[in-house]
Amino acid sequence: MRKYLLSAVAVSAVIAGAGSAWADAAAAQKWIDNEFQPSVLSKDEQMAEMEWFIKAAEPYAGMEINVLSELIPTHTYEAEVLTKAFEEITGIKVNHQILGEGEVVQAVQTQMQTNRNLYDGYVNDSDLIGTHSRLQQAVNLTKFMAGEGKDVTSPTLDLDDFMGASFTTGPDGDLYQLPDQQFVNLYWFRKDWFDNPDFQARFKAKYGYDLGVPVNWSAYEDIADFFTNDVKEIDGVRVYGHMDYGKRAPDLAWRMTDAWLSMAGAGSPGEPNGVPIDEWGIRMEAGSCNPVGASVSRGGEANGPAAVYAIAKWDEWLRKYAPPGAASYDFYQSLPALDQGNIAQQIFWYSAFGSGLVRPRSEGNNVVDDEGNLLWRMAPSPHGPYWKEGQKVGYQDVGSWMILKSTPIDRAKAAWLYAQFVTSKTVDTKKSHIGLTFIRDSTVRHESFTERAPKLGGLVEFYRSPDRVRWSPTGINVPDYPKLTQIWWQQIGDVNAGTFTAQEAMDRLAKEMDDTMARMQAVDEQANVYGGCGPRLNPEVDPAEWLGKPDGPKAKLENEKEQGVTVRYEDLIQQWAEN
Repeated sequence: MRKYLLSAVAVSAVIAGAGSAWADAAAAQKWIDNEFQPSVLSKDEQMAEMEWFIKAAEPYAGMEINVLSELIPTHTYEAEVLTKAFEEITGIKVNHQILGEGEVVQAVQTQMQTNRNLYDGYVNDSDLIGTHSRLQQAVNLTKFMAGEGKDVTSPTLDLDDFMGASFTTGPDGDLYQLPDQQFVNLYWFRKDWFDNPDFQARFKAKYGYDLGVPVNWSAYEDIADFFTNDVKEIDGVRVYGHMDYGKRAPDLAWRMTDAWLSMAGAGSPGEPNGVPIDEWGIRMEAGSCNPVGASVSRGGEANGPAAVYAIAKWDEWLRKYAPPGAASYDFYQSLPALDQGNIAQQIFWYSAFGSGLVRPRSEGNNVVDDEGNLLWRMAPSPHGPYWKEGQKVGYQDVGSWMILKSTPIDRAKAAWLYAQFVTSKTVDTKKSHIGLTFIRDSTVRHESFTERAPKLGGLVEFYRSPDRVRWSPTGINVPDYPKLTQIWWQQIGDVNAGTFTAQEAMDRLAKEMDDTMARMQAVDEQANVYGGCGPRLNPEVDPAEWLGKPDGPKAKLENEKEQGVTVRYEDLIQQWAEN
């Protein structure tokens, strides 16, 4: 009798276990049917991928983990929808917190400095690849996937499908971050206004060339002046030729480090980042991993004529051509400006926020017509007079999953499962339709985006073209992003405040970067903190010894206001569509 009872208990346990597993599978099927469509996978393939997650997550069921990312629509969808799906399917609860980008960087820096496990995973910009590959505090994902994380690495991850993996790979050839969302900075403009015959005639009569997509900053400036001071009003609404922001806040740093200087022409030829001088103005010789300086006196370009020109134009345009109050906006306050319908163009616009500009007019979006057709388009950003062919053409943000070594291994494994889940082929196509931040080649080529492309203003064509890797994040010349980026917003903020001229501010910025890198050099030489790849500063010399050298910072141009040049939008988009 006792043996029979024990057997019955054992059978009940098996049934209960089977019921639990079946519940997970049922949850997966529910999400596949009701949420994860469209997908590049068939429903059977999606289910097979989810069955792997169910099995791999068994040791961690019931665990609660914490992850952190910045505030963009893609991460809002992950935090509000995908965490629920993941918990129902795997049994792992994820607290997905969202903060401003500056606060995310600060949290990463704090955990690296204290070795206290604040978060189990971060969506951290690949701009920190130079930091992570040097400090060796981030988990080397290549080694992790082959070693202690092998049992929680999906066989269907397909790293080759990630368009931004090259940006999250260190100088050692290993992967340190897994792309989660990817967006590009492009030129944005009101095509309906640019196509207006009256505006076209008036513009050509005044400037002598066609109103079109600006190729250089001179044309951008002319167009900004034209709409602000000549057109002035459209349909009873005051209009402006430019939009930007200038509040003294951390996000002002990335406004400048996100390739603004190189778009003006600072830096050396080379893609994805200039060699030897990158888009921050930091010099690092080819074949080396040791930055040698940011100041012109050390061979850098952070305070060179091209960089000073870039900052001066940012400040001038903000005051002359942007709406009142823009100079006091931060990044997030400036975002709603475009859908108000009173801005003609923006030289440097983050495509991550395109989802807000494709909303229907009934939701307050004034840059679509009553049928939902776009009144705007995106195109390559123009470049300044110092820019030369072969230089970096623009910035691309690759927000990527990163796990720090200070995270306990069981929590790291659970976080890695979540990171793979929200980037999996099962969910990525739907997630990309929500956030428009493409990470997978298979997703952007899916038939659903072929159908949707005409209503996305050129974004799909861009991500299907070779240009998608010509726009690139901060590169490896930057030895410690958190330490150096905080210098930028404070100095640039002084320009906006009128405390210093652009030249004075950039001189101070370059010196402070060099002073900070000197401290990095000392700790690296003493304790190998940066793995031997910390800065090794050049001695200071007269800037004249560097200015104008073939591989040095550019000398000042006699005429920074070159002839404006524009092109037809249709010709640009055709180049993307042909690839």
